[in-house]
Amino acid sequence: MIKRRLFCVVVFLFMVCAMAFGVNSLAIAKTLNLKFIETSDIHGSFFPYDFIRNKEVKTSLAQVYTYVKEQRAKPNQHVILMDNGDILQGQPTVYYYNFERTGEQHICSAIMNFMKYDVAVVGNHDVETGHDVYDKLVKEFHFPWLAANAVKSSDGTPYFEPYTVIEKEGVKIAILGLITPGVPNWLPENLWKGMTFEDMVESANKWVEIIQKRESPDLLIGLFHAGVGSSYKGQKVYKPMNENASQVVAERVPGFDVVFVGHDHKGWNKKVTNSKGQDVLIVGTVNAARTASVANVTMTYDETEKTWKKDVAGGVIEIKEYKPDAGFLSKFENISQEIKTYVSKPIGKFTDTISTREAMFGDSPFVDLIHEIQLEITKADVSFAAPLSFDTAIKEGDVFVRDMFKLYKYENLLYTMSLTGKEIKDFLEYSYGLWFNQMKNADDHLIAFKRDEKGELIWSRRYNTFETIARYYNYDSAAGIVYTVDVSKPVGQRITIKSMADGTTFDMSKMYKVAINSYRGNGGGRHLTKGAGIPKQELGSRMLASTIKDLRYFLMKWIEKQQFVRPKALGNWKVIPADWWATAKLKDYRLLYETDAPLEGPKLTQ
Repeated sequence: MIKRRLFCVVVFLFMVCAMAFGVNSLAIAKTLNLKFIETSDIHGSFFPYDFIRNKEVKTSLAQVYTYVKEQRAKPNQHVILMDNGDILQGQPTVYYYNFERTGEQHICSAIMNFMKYDVAVVGNHDVETGHDVYDKLVKEFHFPWLAANAVKSSDGTPYFEPYTVIEKEGVKIAILGLITPGVPNWLPENLWKGMTFEDMVESANKWVEIIQKRESPDLLIGLFHAGVGSSYKGQKVYKPMNENASQVVAERVPGFDVVFVGHDHKGWNKKVTNSKGQDVLIVGTVNAARTASVANVTMTYDETEKTWKKDVAGGVIEIKEYKPDAGFLSKFENISQEIKTYVSKPIGKFTDTISTREAMFGDSPFVDLIHEIQLEITKADVSFAAPLSFDTAIKEGDVFVRDMFKLYKYENLLYTMSLTGKEIKDFLEYSYGLWFNQMKNADDHLIAFKRDEKGELIWSRRYNTFETIARYYNYDSAAGIVYTVDVSKPVGQRITIKSMADGTTFDMSKMYKVAINSYRGNGGGRHLTKGAGIPKQELGSRMLASTIKDLRYFLMKWIEKQQFVRPKALGNWKVIPADWWATAKLKDYRLLYETDAPLEGPKLTQ
């Protein structure tokens, strides 16, 4: 009774004070804490184990789940778990369920449903798996899979869901999903048949207006599978269909409170200002579950003003700091063991070790093995191929299924296309222009390194080596022809094609059958468009044939048939001047592979 009287006295005094200061009503604020957690570019890293390299690793979704459970257990906080695409390609975990165990629930949906994801976005490498895979996953996921700008060619409506709304204690959260519109530049049409990819800014403008009218959200989140670097590869920032337009959308389309990004494998945590002068938080992760991005949003409702006030802060979580969740590992232990058995199947033997390190500097057994198989499969005259990994090796002795993911990293199809002799030469001029520096003497660099404003080489923390003008997967060489690359000459004047590999004449005006992967055949890297000068819209008419299954499948079947493989460099191309090449390759080898480069340098021959 005494406590009750005391409470009444306190309330009475508070009301008297409020009236004395001219407050007509008590403004009681409601506070809501939201934590958005983003994973992106997981690339099949579900378990703390690298099935390709046959070793344990420190990051995976098993560790992410430990962090998520920790955050969900905190009082007075709502967690929204999101994935931003490119989860279905990379590790054999997803390849096995994409193309081998197709009759069962996909491991990806099983794991993401178990982790209770709230929403996800489709990435370009998810589309790469083909309709059979991603259409099936749309049905299996217990959450919406978004991509507002991937629309049906028939009527312009979204192929996937465009956005979703989540409510937490009366707060309405709208999440808009977008995918990079560059998909048709990299993937054959049969993988995305029936879809058209719209510009991100155009699509965001349309859907933000729809969402605001239809939903009146208290918070608007962008979940975009596209990077921040809108000038990447020389793109014009505001040109339609920009591959990495996430920041452009944040700045030019008012309404977003937070934009989560992916695709570029870079960690982001910064604020930009939109066209109305409002701050927009941009956050993003690196790949393979090495980090998770978070946005901490405090929503405070003022009854007096009848509005929500927002405080937004970003963060990046180092996943290696967390142990794998025991329940996660137990739940999926049988699947993990099954995949280990699958990748441990021997398919043949190599007489020698092959390495992509050699492929950075000249003709190599690693890339020439791909050339040899491509030529045999397609019966083409010429083959184009590049090393798809910067630093990997397949050791002599038994070769296993897991090694095929080293030999060929991506699920590309194999095309046969028709090119003139001149287009083949121009293709190579472009490739080696990206690859090799114009050397002044033997002391110059062979590799085309990036330089800062002072002319110094630029160190990349992301790749733990010096940055190059182009990435290694654009270093295309050719087989089926004999040629030299004169690095003393400027770009465009380096290639001299002496003959076909069988010694017959190479004719600049003749049409040749060319074996090439689907990424390159669709214009990826611009070797065919900017290099060979073939208009993008004409590439389809140059197609003679395409495999139905991915190239890795055919590489594996070829090795199984051969059983014993003696990898060797074909010796069909050389870098000249030879003495300049011999000196420069040793120096640049140490720069690229500084951490454990042997003093004698790479074992390369011409």
